[in-house]
Amino acid sequence: MGLIRPSALLLATLLASPALYRAFVTAELSVESALVRFLLAVPAAALMLAALRYVTANYGTREPVALQLPLPLRRQADPPAES
Repeated sequence: MGLIRPSALLLATLLASPALYRAFVTAELSVESALVRFLLAVPAAALMLAALRYVTANYGTREPVALQLPLPLRRQADPPAES
């Protein structure tokens, strides 16, 4: 699990952005509380991204299967196809 991956830190910042905004811009929340929320968001973001990587790990690894359609069948009463 990559806790310090840039994607995990970016997602954690996004998750904690309301608390960070309230702490650093409007000063409605203490800085310590905002940083604790950010530190709790880091492992949560890492887990979410790890689950996404696990789910999408096998996408695109197999050869695409060619779709083989059966030839159209004719009835005996049908006139022969002209070439």
